[in-house]
Amino acid sequence: MTVIAERPAPGPKPEVDPEPKTTIELVVFGVVVAMPLIALATAVPLAWGWGLSWIDITIAFLFYVISGLGVTVGLHRYFTHGSFKAKRPMKIALGIAGSLSLEMSVIDWVATHRKHHKFSDKEGDPHSPWRFGSGFLALTKGLLWAHMGWLFETDRTNREKYAPDLVKDPDIVRLHRLFPVMAISSIFLPPLLGGLLTWSWWGMLTAFFWGTLVRIGLLHHVTWSINSICHVFGEEVFESRDKSRNVWWLAIPSFGESWHNLHHSDPTCARHGALKGQIDPSAGVIRWFEKAGWVYGVRWPTPERLAAKRIAD
Repeated sequence: MTVIAERPAPGPKPEVDPEPKTTIELVVFGVVVAMPLIALATAVPLAWGWGLSWIDITIAFLFYVISGLGVTVGLHRYFTHGSFKAKRPMKIALGIAGSLSLEMSVIDWVATHRKHHKFSDKEGDPHSPWRFGSGFLALTKGLLWAHMGWLFETDRTNREKYAPDLVKDPDIVRLHRLFPVMAISSIFLPPLLGGLLTWSWWGMLTAFFWGTLVRIGLLHHVTWSINSICHVFGEEVFESRDKSRNVWWLAIPSFGESWHNLHHSDPTCARHGALKGQIDPSAGVIRWFEKAGWVYGVRWPTPERLAAKRIAD
């Protein structure tokens, strides 16, 4: 009689993905970080009517809103936390919009952020500003690390462990593979539009400066500020197991993401700015999508749930 040996039960998946970040990826990260900063530093000499026009502002604003909401509504509230369910066309549209931010592919962004929530401000958090301690110098170093330093780590968050649902989704896998194409499109579409609308090489150049370099730089630093500033400074209103805070002056450029304290207190909530006076454009967009029938099952906050999590005065 043949005895069939039982296969050993699979062990826990490692924190680090078997596929590390390549040298090319690290170089690209460096370029993405440095070029917008250089562009912003040289923006001062550019004057209205010479290096900036309403066409440049419109193109930059349009791409900032689309890619920014792609991050906040798509990559963050939908793909990472499941704050609502989306019909397939909307799911794909949100994935494309988020990819245009040039932050990460849908799968890598979600895996990294889910790991952040699992270990928030503790050992294992990919980008906690408290990584090196709480002293002045340690926290200064930690803020820089949380803001952009962590991007240069060669280890990649394990995709199958932290984003198994997306790894099994054919639509998302296709978007993941097409991420370089969408990144290139995000870089070159603004100057293409600027060139066509002005029918000039100069219009193409200024649109590239404002619609690509400045737009990407601003969006990245606003996004990274949620990881750094919103885990050190600001107001704590709701109970959470980390140091997440609310920073009001980032609310509009971050589309409501800077109401970070409630988010970490109740991660699946579709509205982060749930209190009076807290502007949350992302929640407003989700509400529009819900009324249009494109999304459903939205996890809106309730007075009872907010009261249960609120810190007593």
